[in-house]
Amino acid sequence: MENSLTEGAVTTDVKEIETLRERLKKQEKLASLGMLSAGIAHEIQNPLNFVINFSKMSDKLLNDLTEIVEDNEDKLPEEDREELEDIVADLKENMNKIVEHGERAINIIQGILLVSRGKENEFIPSDINRIVKEYVWLSYHAMRANDKRFNISIHEEYQEDMPKMMVIPQDLSRAVLNLMNNACYTVCKRSMKGEEGYTPTISIKTSFHEGLLTISIADNGEGMSDEVKQNLYENFFTTKPVGQGTGLGMGITRDIIENKHGGRLTFESTLGEGTCFTMTIPVKK
Repeated sequence: MENSLTEGAVTTDVKEIETLRERLKKQEKLASLGMLSAGIAHEIQNPLNFVINFSKMSDKLLNDLTEIVEDNEDKLPEEDREELEDIVADLKENMNKIVEHGERAINIIQGILLVSRGKENEFIPSDINRIVKEYVWLSYHAMRANDKRFNISIHEEYQEDMPKMMVIPQDLSRAVLNLMNNACYTVCKRSMKGEEGYTPTISIKTSFHEGLLTISIADNGEGMSDEVKQNLYENFFTTKPVGQGTGLGMGITRDIIENKHGGRLTFESTLGEGTCFTMTIPVKK
């Protein structure tokens, strides 16, 4: 009897060691992918800068062309002049769009580089709304890349005129990404049940009041049971299938908000209805 109990304990230990080994392998793979993505981001940034700069130069050339046309209006038939004006207007709009989306891509790349290369625990004046928005949509597009059927409604409410705040941007972005990934996962999982009238929705909100920065990410997914709530921050605890979750994300997120930023990470969750995570951070001057 004693031998069988001992064998059972050994078997359990071996399984746990194997599980930990697999999770550590995955973490190592993610670290390698992080270095790779930083390298790719750096290489993409240079041609993007050329695209943006040449678009701005082309816009200036169009302005020069417009002035030439205006100086020679009387030499052009009215029909040709109107057509030329329409073409110039379309080209200027196209150039502005190229610059706008090129600069957005640059912001995303800088965010990736900041995550991979940022100095540890360095507080930097940061645009909170930009960080939150970029990583909310990075999470969404990552889910879309893995599953083209994935689609959700995202409601955003960012406080306007929010000043730059002293945070560790690469860590704050990681916290936003972790919470958004979990929100996407739970609404996607609930939507697969085929509930009539269900629309997977995630709501994002930022605010700043009396020295406190608040960021909330709410979903109408599956919600959490009492067991999940109790074990939420335990290392290696996950409700995701093997290969989809390491069980480290929530512990890391709490460490970022509470230990590194001196804030609080709280949540409210109702099983079958959804969850809302709130990050509250005292802003450093």
